[in-house]
Amino acid sequence: MLSKEQNEFVTRTGPGTAMGNLFRCYWLPALLAEELPENDCPPVRVKILSERLIAFRDSEGRLGLIDEFCPHRGASLWFGRNEECGLRCPYHGWKFDFTGQCVDVPSEAVESGYAKKIKLTSYPLVERGGVLWTYMGPPERQPALPEFEFCVVPREQSYISKRIQECNWLQAMEGGIDSSHVSWLHRGNVNSDPLFKGAGGNKYNFGDLAPVFEVVESAGGLFIGARRNAEDNQYYWRITPWVMPCFTAVPPRGDYPMHGHFWVPVDDENCYAWSYDYHPVRALTADERANMKKGYGVHSANIPGTYRPVANKDNDYLMDREAQRSGAEYSGIKGIAIQDGSLQESMGPIIDRTKENLVGCDNGIIMARHRLMRAAKALAEKGTLPPGVDTEHHKIRQAALLLPRDVAYQKGAAEALKQKRGKPQVSV
Repeated sequence: MLSKEQNEFVTRTGPGTAMGNLFRCYWLPALLAEELPENDCPPVRVKILSERLIAFRDSEGRLGLIDEFCPHRGASLWFGRNEECGLRCPYHGWKFDFTGQCVDVPSEAVESGYAKKIKLTSYPLVERGGVLWTYMGPPERQPALPEFEFCVVPREQSYISKRIQECNWLQAMEGGIDSSHVSWLHRGNVNSDPLFKGAGGNKYNFGDLAPVFEVVESAGGLFIGARRNAEDNQYYWRITPWVMPCFTAVPPRGDYPMHGHFWVPVDDENCYAWSYDYHPVRALTADERANMKKGYGVHSANIPGTYRPVANKDNDYLMDREAQRSGAEYSGIKGIAIQDGSLQESMGPIIDRTKENLVGCDNGIIMARHRLMRAAKALAEKGTLPPGVDTEHHKIRQAALLLPRDVAYQKGAAEALKQKRGKPQVSV
């Protein structure tokens, strides 16, 4: 349980907030590369950390992420003409390059130098692994580009999607590090989803509905170990890494692709759930990729032309009470992503954590909250860079494995939790 003040502290990410300053230490996913597919294509609205921005790709392929609003009279540059290495406001013709620098004010003489005095807020935008990443912090503290495995494997080995989630980023992220709900909320999907079914470890999720959690700090965040009973005096371990502030990696199943999420604040009451799949040693099959596009696994089927799920709060997530009653769909809602999103959104835009009653399986969530708050305070008071900025902290993996009961997972899974290029995942 958090106090009201702590809950405010950890959930607010707008400009000038302590948690917002923390987020601005990292490269964050801003767009899919496919949203800016070619030079001089239409600009795209981007809202991130409560800042309204415009992204565009100029005539030479350079990527820009600049303030959405023209500094002349405040018109949105989404209406702008993307032409001749800049974005021109159609209202009075002011033009801006990919750095936000004004390069033309038609009503003013070039000799006046007026255009040179006008510059919009702008942030770097870099393509890596099918994602356009931005860094919104002080330029002098800009870190190296992300080294998460999904964004450095060959593109044929990965698939990335995103969906809007209508709640605060933290309650969404907390679902991503909660392994105990899989045996309940997703119980109908683990054995039927084409990206999960038939994996050897599935039986342990349902053979032991009361996992024991052991959570340890890692250099970049946490390792959250969920232990279930298995045969031959063994435990089945599912180990979820969390890298600050919002990266989660879901333990694998069999030889299926590995997956996970980023939970990136749009504003304080909405976030983007970025979902990735990748396989470390092979290309994704045509069937795997097709099923991801259909909304299986951790992905969602979205309304065409948007990133809002087809099943959303306006249609009660297409809840099927008969399927729920019969057991055909335990929650009554289809799809792992929407099952998660529906319950997280049902908590309200920002959950009141003073009313919670937490138990042992919530230890990972408790530790994540406190680590976030400690890091934000250390940044504010001492200028200390938080965990997860260092790219060495990205070089981790999730794992699922059987270990003898007398072997601690920190020891028995140590090698399995390291990113190793060209080596398969450790899975059951």
